[in-house]
Amino acid sequence: MFAPLARLTRGGLAECWHLGAVAVATPGGRPLAALGEPALEVVLRSAAKPFQALPLLLAGGEARFALDDADLALVCASHSGGEEHVARARSLLGRGGFGEEALQCGAHPPLGVPEAARLAARGEAPTPLHNNCSGKHAGMLLACRLLDLPAESYLAPEHPLQVRIGELLARVAGVAGPLAHAVDGCSAPTWQLPLAAGARAYAALADPAAAELPEEIRGALARVARAMGSAPRMVAGEGRFTSALIAATGGRAVGKEGAEGVYGVAVRGPVACGVLLKIADGGERAGDTVVLELLRQLGALSAAEMEALAAFYRPPQRNHRGLVVGEIEPDFERLSR
Repeated sequence: MFAPLARLTRGGLAECWHLGAVAVATPGGRPLAALGEPALEVVLRSAAKPFQALPLLLAGGEARFALDDADLALVCASHSGGEEHVARARSLLGRGGFGEEALQCGAHPPLGVPEAARLAARGEAPTPLHNNCSGKHAGMLLACRLLDLPAESYLAPEHPLQVRIGELLARVAGVAGPLAHAVDGCSAPTWQLPLAAGARAYAALADPAAAELPEEIRGALARVARAMGSAPRMVAGEGRFTSALIAATGGRAVGKEGAEGVYGVAVRGPVACGVLLKIADGGERAGDTVVLELLRQLGALSAAEMEALAAFYRPPQRNHRGLVVGEIEPDFERLSR
């Protein structure tokens, strides 16, 4: 089911191993490469966010609420909780006539380390706006306003908006619904898919025109990809891998992390494809390394782009004195094709 993906070394000695599975697919669902079992069922967590934004766009939300690239990127984000993210989430809510109290995602300290430190230094407690999912929830509330759906119960699995999200995700992924679901960290439903189907969904995000989907869904996917590619800081935050990957490639590779070791990438070229990764133990420290090695082997990153992302590729491991004592490195020679 799982294959070696990465290992932690200490002084050149292998100390810890991370196993997982990877699927790479075309927008039409043709498998391109794999590690481990591509039929593995995985819970997408926040890697589902680009697809959870589809009902808002399909209902005309972009025009109704004057949404720009940064707005839509935040709707798809696991953001760092910085001032720019908080302000934009508040603005989104306001455009639908909602206040912060409408958010049902809960509060946690900002995901970004410097952002959390700045908030603590001011003696301020985090609010739901600092939750990394506040943009997604604001987008869901706007969809409810636009579709005249009850906002108070917007997170219930049986709510028409959540049912529609599940239907759209299944269609983009090329699988029969209804999808199995669970409750995410932000209390919204999250969805389970075979790894290969999730890769197909990300491939459709990379090249909607090649996907076997209705024109309106292809258009919404293209708008999501363009927004995320144009506003990388909104998708994650300063110093974080996802924003760095999108920025370094000019939006040609659009990544999205999910909790518990899930990561999806929509690669627009040179060959359009989707990648979905699951690290078996749910650990996230090796994720950046594995994603970059996958993209390198797929020929999806230039030498200059790899150089720009070098800090994430083999991150050094330091001890309590700050001494470099090891690194995380890829542990697979080549993808099976």
